[in-house]
Amino acid sequence: MFSNLKNQPVDKIMQVMAKFRADPRPNKIDLGVGVYKNALGVTPVMRAIKQAEHKLWEEQETKAYVGLVGDPAYSDAMIKLVLGDAVAREKIGAAATPGGTGAVRQAFEMIKMATPEARVFVSNPTWPNHISILDYVGLECVQYRYFDAETRSVDFGGMMADLDGLRAGDIVLLHGCCHNPTGANLTLEQFGAVIEVMNAKGAIPMVDIAYQGFGDGLEEDAAATRLVASSVPECLIAASCSKNFGIYRERTGLLMCVSQDAAKTPLTQENLAFLNRQNYSFPPDHGARLVSMILNDDALKAEWMSELEEVRLGMLGLREQLAGELARLTNSDRFNFLREHRGMFSLLGTGPDMVELMREKNGIYMIPDSRMNIAGLNKETVPLLAKAIVEAGI
Repeated sequence: MFSNLKNQPVDKIMQVMAKFRADPRPNKIDLGVGVYKNALGVTPVMRAIKQAEHKLWEEQETKAYVGLVGDPAYSDAMIKLVLGDAVAREKIGAAATPGGTGAVRQAFEMIKMATPEARVFVSNPTWPNHISILDYVGLECVQYRYFDAETRSVDFGGMMADLDGLRAGDIVLLHGCCHNPTGANLTLEQFGAVIEVMNAKGAIPMVDIAYQGFGDGLEEDAAATRLVASSVPECLIAASCSKNFGIYRERTGLLMCVSQDAAKTPLTQENLAFLNRQNYSFPPDHGARLVSMILNDDALKAEWMSELEEVRLGMLGLREQLAGELARLTNSDRFNFLREHRGMFSLLGTGPDMVELMREKNGIYMIPDSRMNIAGLNKETVPLLAKAIVEAGI
């Protein structure tokens, strides 16, 4: 049996991580891995998480299963965080998942089960796992233009032209905020235009929101997702707590199925439970429990929001510093896009050759498509990166 297995494609991020670890140079810089790091290069446990864990340790009396779709208190708290009052609660089915990736996978499984002939339109570029999972579950993937490598901004004209090819029942995968890997986001006005096209064509949106609070703020980052959910007949939303709560290893996510027809909610809820049962039965609870404790406690929530704001402003500060240093070195404003991008990532808009040159010459590690993790920088390493970018002729 095992001899019939095929070699799988190498994960580019894991490959970059392995090369970074093997590099003996003391001044090497890791901009590849997609996790938040503070100025010391550490992914910290947030203060509110520590307090919630201590409280949970004192109060929790059982580790028994919670339920096939997780704790309802977690779903309610996350729906409130992501959607606010944009959609009535009775119109939303929800299920806890192992991380945002689990939510994406279950969403694709739901699509496959309900409309196996649907095509899923994804941005070019997008998070590579989107396409990998689509291929694995057997859904047709269609890419739409998204990023202009010259301006390093959204190619909205190209995107709209490609979405004109939508058919009824197709799915359009959108990034709720902090687009991965580009850092370039649609404006609310542009989201409105995309919604008009989807509604006219009978297409269904799926929103992947993994970085709420990392861009312009918790409410601002949720605005596009709320607009989508309140403006279409049906949609899917995959949310992650890995980044904004810093609980990567706890694998905490949520899949939401929104329908303006509340009568459909029991059916979607039943199918969410079925899919969880088939894939992993009961979702993990520890991270979900911490999130619901924080969001339902005024003091813990205020502490969490304060630290999340520190993280957000820190990344914006690094963006400003890098753009300013590049402006000083080049005597031009061509890197101003770094100030406009949001979230952990920016796409430099160069090719693998330039990325490899910076790795060999300067110990700068990023993904071959030139995605760099801004959170991998600090005030001391920003000038080193700027110098390497200029020397490479980007």
